[in-house]
Amino acid sequence: MMNEKVESIMMKDLVTLGPESTLAHVSEIFKTKKIHHIPIVDEGKLVGLVTTYDMWRKNVRHEDYSNIAVKEIMSKKLIKLEPEDKIGTAAELFLDNRFHALPVVNGEYLVGLVTTFDILRYEFKKEYPNAILYKEVLDRTPTPEKD
Repeated sequence: MMNEKVESIMMKDLVTLGPESTLAHVSEIFKTKKIHHIPIVDEGKLVGLVTTYDMWRKNVRHEDYSNIAVKEIMSKKLIKLEPEDKIGTAAELFLDNRFHALPVVNGEYLVGLVTTFDILRYEFKKEYPNAILYKEVLDRTPTPEKD
């Protein structure tokens, strides 16, 4: 199951930014798109990755977001996958390194992104292709009483 190529589960329609984009732009994208990782590209070439963790770790004041470029906080030393790498390789990298996104590149060019959520969804759908297992949990969860 984990021997399929990572290209079969990677996200291809990505939100990306350039290195000169501001943290204000990053913050807005994180809020509106509900994502946690943004690849940073320069003419299609992957140059970094910024995450919600990077934003928190750098402890930058929100008031300063519009004055700080992404290149100042983005991660530059990245582990990258190629489209032909196995899903199991991605899973092992996630487990051993405790990060949650891996850029997928063809040479230096970004072609996708795979996250821990992508692998979880992949494995779940293999086992339960049409499942709505959580319905029983929701049915037994009390709802707040109305005043």
